[in-house]
Amino acid sequence: MSPRPSLPVRARAALPPWLAHALRAQGGPVPWSAVVRGALAAGPLLLVAVLVDRVSLGVVAAVAAMLAGINDRPGSRRASVRRLGAPALAGAAGLLVGTYAGEHVGAVALTFVFTALGLLAGGISAIGPVASGAGTQLLVAAAIGAGMPLPDSGWARALAFLVGAGWLLVLRLVLPTPGALTGDFRRVPRGEGDSRHGRRAFRPGSRLDFRFDGERAAVADVYDAVAELLDATGTEDALARRAALTAALDHAQDSLAGPRLRRYASSAAERRLHAQYAAALPLAEAATALAWAGEPLTERASEGPRRLAAAVRGNASTGPLPAPSRSAPGLRALDDALLRAADAFDQGGGGDLHTRRRGARDLLRTVFGVGGREYGMRVALCFGASAAIAQGLYHSHWYGQHTHWYWLPATAVFLVKPDLGPLVSRVLCRAAGTVLGALLFAGFAAVLPRPEGLVALVALCGALIPVSTRHFAAQTSVVTVLVLALVMVGGEPQASVSRIAETLLACAIVLIVGHLPMPGERGGRVQARLTAAATAAHAYLVHVLDGPDTRDGVNTPYGTDHSGDAHTLPDTGGTGSALQAPDRSDVRAARWTLRREAYRTLAEARTAIALSAAELPALARHTEGADAIADLLERLVDTTTACAVHLDETGSLSGRQSGQLAELLQELSEHRDRLGLPAGDPPGPAVAV
Repeated sequence: MSPRPSLPVRARAALPPWLAHALRAQGGPVPWSAVVRGALAAGPLLLVAVLVDRVSLGVVAAVAAMLAGINDRPGSRRASVRRLGAPALAGAAGLLVGTYAGEHVGAVALTFVFTALGLLAGGISAIGPVASGAGTQLLVAAAIGAGMPLPDSGWARALAFLVGAGWLLVLRLVLPTPGALTGDFRRVPRGEGDSRHGRRAFRPGSRLDFRFDGERAAVADVYDAVAELLDATGTEDALARRAALTAALDHAQDSLAGPRLRRYASSAAERRLHAQYAAALPLAEAATALAWAGEPLTERASEGPRRLAAAVRGNASTGPLPAPSRSAPGLRALDDALLRAADAFDQGGGGDLHTRRRGARDLLRTVFGVGGREYGMRVALCFGASAAIAQGLYHSHWYGQHTHWYWLPATAVFLVKPDLGPLVSRVLCRAAGTVLGALLFAGFAAVLPRPEGLVALVALCGALIPVSTRHFAAQTSVVTVLVLALVMVGGEPQASVSRIAETLLACAIVLIVGHLPMPGERGGRVQARLTAAATAAHAYLVHVLDGPDTRDGVNTPYGTDHSGDAHTLPDTGGTGSALQAPDRSDVRAARWTLRREAYRTLAEARTAIALSAAELPALARHTEGADAIADLLERLVDTTTACAVHLDETGSLSGRQSGQLAELLQELSEHRDRLGLPAGDPPGPAVAV
């Protein structure tokens, strides 16, 4: 889903970055399947609870369904198990801890407990999006457990929370996506077309299985992205198309790599999708090498990947695939990749996803690294300070007849999340969204019957959450209305004015903490991402230039390599280890794994840099120049890919490739301190110039 500016381009360019980001919204089609799931989640759960006279547990279950709905993003069903399930488990644990801590410890001790939870959740959030969602729900649920007194025990609340989130997950797994049960099953005549790549039609009886519609769409998008990159080769759009290809590959990899009971895909349909994804990797590699060369291509070059995309999307045969010219190494690699793809589509025997598994040591390094430490300390300060102030206001009876004080710390949790946008953008959107939502709810509360009208309002807001995620202010408005309706059903009086005041107070807390100096270097999240990208690019480059082709005595910019036969392959998700004289297919599989890791970490660094650049100048200045380093790393990875393809086809590097590698590595060596690399050689093998 690509960002869509809400203002004309000229007007948006005149605005400062922090304000332009706050006014920017995402575009795309309405996710109707998610809308249906949202309508069937929180509202029906609350209705059942009202009917059986367990309203308090129904409120907790509806809150869990709402939080799961926020995480219910496009993707595969298998990936949604981790994306929704892990945060739900963390939320249940947070609710349990918050409930018993709120009941058995005093205000000061509770503040320290919340500060420790914030430090833990903040560090864990640095691991990735799923961990970030888990950290958010851990803290929000802890605030609700301690700040929303209910007659139920902590275990009952935690169970109700799991039921609410689990209900939405069940809906995600069993409801088909609109259009998933339709498809084109026409046979392609064997003799149709004029290419030697023609293949037999897909066997009848293989129907579109809606269980894998997310995976199928993701893999098809990869082939479409390859075709678009080939079309853009030699134009100014090539760089953007290559970035879009990386995003498509990341999404497909995540969609196929969800949790499973068995180690490998068990169904024929899933094995076929794995094979189709694996077949796209050499195509992506060849397309990237052609884009690096910069020579415009004919339309025929992109026709094959487009037909493969249609075959994946329709679960049909590939049909005849037009053969591109074989006049250059990149075109020969593209032609060979099309041949292998056609065979993979016919056989469908499964394939490696080429993911690098991160062990416990890697995860701990991320949590306690510079990015995790900085984020953890800011979350801890925000969550602890907001909890202390909320309890102080509660005990001073500032809330009046209200007994709930969870709103302030829960709001601070959402505001301190960098993955929701730059700090000032989050603050502006949260304040505006809360004011709008509170005013809307005040109007609804004045006219709607209770409780049936409020239950209907909860169902409506649940349906709107998937659409509102396009802009943080819109999402805040919908969530505000939904939560205020829930607590009113639970017996709490109308609280729009106090919620606005608490939100503004949370905004002030997060703004102050966000600008406080922290131990260590500022911009730690960006530095951590850049260091990871540089490390991955270095590993990819070393593997390509130290492969079997170069180790036989090829003259590279690093000199002739006679390092011997021992070669250690990275973990590709299988059982690879140190091998003697590795098989060529194993070497290529390891190369594709390293290339995926290099481009993925580079995309993550780009995202962090873009968010940091949209901060207020006082914060943005700490990461100035980071985009230039990312540009260098991107050019290095692109050049390495071109070298890999050229070595496969010719066994040697061209003069242009050697010269550009030496130049890029020399430039990167000048940014060693910025990347956080140790002193010594530049981030790559020693350059012989």
